[in-house]
Formats: sequence, C-alpha cells, structure tokens
Amino acid sequence: MYEKLLISIDAINRYRQTKISNRNFLILAALLVGVLAGLAAAILKSLTHHIEEFLQTDFQWRYKYYLYIFFPLIGIFLSVFYVRRFIRKGKFEAGLTPILYAISKKSSKIEPHNIYSQIITAAITVGFGGSVGLESPIVASGSSIGSSIGRLLGLSYRETTMLLACGAAAGIAGAFNSPIAGMVFAIEILLPEFTIPAFIPLLLASATAAVVARFFYTEQLFFLVTEGWRMNALIWYVILAALIGLFSIYFNKAYYAIKHFFAKINHPYKKVVLGGLALGGMVFLFPTLYGEGYISIKQLLSGHNSAVISNSVFSEYGGIPVAVILFTLATIFAKSVATLVTLSAGGNGGTFAPSLIMGGLIGFLLAYTVNTLGIAELNVPNFIVAGMAASLSSIMHAPLTGIFLIAEITGGYVLMVPLMITSAISYFINRSSYKHSIYTKPLAESGELLSLEDKDTTVLNMMKLRHLVEKDYLVLNASDTIASRMTDILQSKRNLFPVVGSDNRFQGLVYVEDVLKQAITNPEQESLTVQGLMQSAPKVLLLTDTLQSVLEKMEQKNVWLLPVLDDQAHFLGFVSKTAIFNKYRAMLRRQADYLS
Repeated sequence: MYEKLLISIDAINRYRQTKISNRNFLILAALLVGVLAGLAAAILKSLTHHIEEFLQTDFQWRYKYYLYIFFPLIGIFLSVFYVRRFIRKGKFEAGLTPILYAISKKSSKIEPHNIYSQIITAAITVGFGGSVGLESPIVASGSSIGSSIGRLLGLSYRETTMLLACGAAAGIAGAFNSPIAGMVFAIEILLPEFTIPAFIPLLLASATAAVVARFFYTEQLFFLVTEGWRMNALIWYVILAALIGLFSIYFNKAYYAIKHFFAKINHPYKKVVLGGLALGGMVFLFPTLYGEGYISIKQLLSGHNSAVISNSVFSEYGGIPVAVILFTLATIFAKSVATLVTLSAGGNGGTFAPSLIMGGLIGFLLAYTVNTLGIAELNVPNFIVAGMAASLSSIMHAPLTGIFLIAEITGGYVLMVPLMITSAISYFINRSSYKHSIYTKPLAESGELLSLEDKDTTVLNMMKLRHLVEKDYLVLNASDTIASRMTDILQSKRNLFPVVGSDNRFQGLVYVEDVLKQAITNPEQESLTVQGLMQSAPKVLLLTDTLQSVLEKMEQKNVWLLPVLDDQAHFLGFVSKTAIFNKYRAMLRRQADYLS
C-alpha cells in the first residue's frame, strides 16, 4: 500500500513538472494547504469546546465543583502522557520557536505528527482549563501540513517554506476567521523579507482556511459596537500603550523566571503535579483563568463591568467599583502566571489568547478606573479592543498582526488610529528592553535566527564548523622517521600534515616544503623524525567554535587553513577559508531562493 502511494505521488510529480509551471502549482498547493488547515482549526476549536461543555455542563455529580481544582492537573497530565506514550518518532515541541528553527536550520522540515498531535494535546490542555490559547498549536499544525505537502511533492526549500507559511497563515485565519491577519502574521513573523508574489499563495490559503473553518464552526469570537473614537481620549490611549508596554516587560521577565524554575525539576510528572495544582488553585480564585478566557472579554465588551469578579468566590462584592478594580488587577497578573505555569508544566498552548485577555483587561481597568474617578468619560469597549492589540504587539513583537487581527475579529476598523498608536508605542517600549520576543530570543542567542539587521553574522552563525571540516589529510606520528613516510608524503596532494603523539593528541604541523628541503640538503640523514621538522600551529580550532570566531583567528594570524580538534585535543581535520566562503555563498543563494 505504501509503495503504491509513493508510485502515485511520483506520477503526480512527473505530470505537474511537465504540464504545470511551478508558480501555478504552488497556488494549487496553497489552496490545498488552506483547506486542510481550515479543517484542522475547526476540529481543534470544536474539540476543545466540546470538552469544556462536557466538563462544565453535561457532566453531573454532586461534588463536581470540587474537581475544578483538579481539572487543569488532569488536562496537563493527559497531554504529557500522550506525548510520552505516543510520540516516539520525532520530537514534540510547542510554540512558534520550533517553526522558526525549522525554517532557518532544518530546510523547513516539520515532523508530520504535529498535524494531529498539536490538536490533541492543545484540546486536552485548554479543554480541561489550561490557561493558554489554541492559536499557537493550530499554527504549528498548519505549518506541519504545509511542510509535509511540500516535502511529499518534492518541492524546493523556497516552495516548501512558502507552503509552511501558508499553513501558518491558514491556521490563524481559521482560528480567528481573519484571513488578512493570517497573511500579515506569516509575513511579519515567518517571512520578514518577502516579495510581492508571496502575497498570492498566502492570501489564497488564508481566505480558503477562513471559509472552511467558518463552514464547520460559525461561532463569532467578539462583538464590538462602537461609533468610533474621540480626540480627547487620545492621551489615554497613549497612557494605555505605555502601561501595556511596561506590563509586557514584566511578562517577559516572568516567562524566563517561571521557565527556569520548572526547568530545574527533572521528572516530567513532578512538573505536572506542581503546575497542575498551582493552576487549579488559581482557577478556583480567578475563574477567568479557566481555558482561553474569551468569555469574560465578551461580557466586558457588552457592558457587564463586573464580569471578571461575578463568577468568583468574591462575587458578592461585584457592585463595589473598588473591588472590581482590585480584582481585575489581580486577575491580570494571575493570568500571566497561570499561562506560564501551564506551558512550563507540560501543557500545550500559546500566548496568543492570554496576550489578548491580559491586554483587554488592562484596557478595561484603565477606562473603568478613569470613569469611576470622574477624571474623564472613556468608551470602555474601545479601550478593551485597543489593549488587546497593544498586548499582542508588544509580547509577540508583531504590531501589524496585532492591529489587523483585532480589527478583523472585533469589526473595529473605525478604531484603526487608536490601534496603530497603542500597538506601536507598546511594541517600542518592550523592544527597548528586549530586542527579541520570547519566541525568537532562544534562536538569537544560539545564532540560529534569520536576522535582517546583520546578515553577515546571521549567515555565519547559521553555519556549523563540523560540516566544513576536511578530513582527507595524511596524519603523521611524531615518532615516525621522515624516510619511512617519504613515499606517503610525496604521494599526498596536500602541502602540510598534522602531527599527533602516541596518545593520538594533536602536537603540530609539518610542511611539505621543509620535508623536500631536508631531502635535498641532507639526503643521508635517515634518522630524522617527524618531530624534528614539526612546527606549532598558529592557532587551533575547537569543533564548538563559531564561524565568526574562526574567521577572526584566521585574520589574526593571516592564515588560510587551521586544524580542528575535539575537546580531548584529538585531530579531526582542517578548515579553510575557501570552504567557509563557498558555504557562505551557498547560504546566501539559499536565502535568495527563500525570499524570491
């Protein structure tokens, strides 16, 4: 059966290569990716909401509400158990960082199991109350769909990368019913340098996914009723942007602190128990933390100002403005901790939804507080919407995605100016402290991020020394006599030879010029050893050295070739400037293909 499938795919490839141009075929493939990613988005949303509905409505037991403390623990446990039990071939990774890594280092190859494993684990995590969003998993699933189709059809790196981006865009479009935001997300996050032809496949995939997802899942995310914004509120939008920018800096710090704390726990199920119980306790005190949390934002947009506190154990204080303000403030910080605990403990999800929730709550808090104090009369829904855009922009470093996503899902196009102002200001405040987002920082630190600011360093960091080592060199032992190795030396096509000791550790170099000079001047001296002609190497390289440091060492000593050793000082081979420059040019051509 598998062989027949391969034969059929090969026949399709031969046919399309002769009958259909690559550009037209890529458009057809993008449409296919859009359909499948739209189905994946609809399945994920439906499955998650069915789990939530069953636990909250259909499941009846007199002590059921005591289980709410343990539901998040159960969800994270099932997610971790599924990954450890069923994902044996390949590695399971959550978030956007693995997708960016796949583009820069793995020829846009994403493991096919992500198509379904991301959906299963995210639905379980969020359905049982994990305080994360579904958008990052559906982006991973859509990217895997695009990557798998590209590789299955034997497409080039450029074309496979484009289909991967189409899958990610389609995932966002299907999850939010926002095709423009999906396309902008793919360009802003995955394809930071692009050409105009890239718009067509992305737009078609996004639009197709939005239609397919809408056909199977018709629930509207948000409803916004507004007459627009007023000039006298402009200063308050600036204040909102500043507050969210500062909050996003706190969120980044909390992200690394909580991640580091859980990283010190070696046993995965200890993480599950600790994180699950902590999350359950927070959900008990702050019901808004359960799952994605969109319900509270919907209620706030409809004018129900006590929505955040109304379902909690403090609901009796819902009529007191000060209690609403303080509880909302506590909920904002609790949401950030709950999200990071869910992810660090092993749950699958993303920070899309939490960013929107936290930003919306900050916008509500500012407007409601100002109105309560009588300082000004602000439109609360407008500030909720602007807060969502600003939070997403600053936390993800994606201002355009924040603007267009919120405008689409709320219908708030009349608020484009406030959305632009709050998104831009909050983004620049965060970027003043963090050059990279939480998704790109790990890749930037390891030199594996495609950077627009320093292309030379980026390309060099993408190259690995171990792939450039030339090993076909004649290795001489220090105790060998020159006479005994003369035949080997003369037959070698190299002009220098590494010398090792009896323990196989590198000791130095012998140059062919010195050997020939000795043979001419002292032809009778047969007792001369290799060590007698050996010279020390100007510099030695370790296999872990970056290519940038390698070139610096070569420039310092004005040499074209240097030996490479392992951590035990054993000789591995030589690396040359020629090999580095050839690889550099190949990487530049690859990036040009990727961007064209």
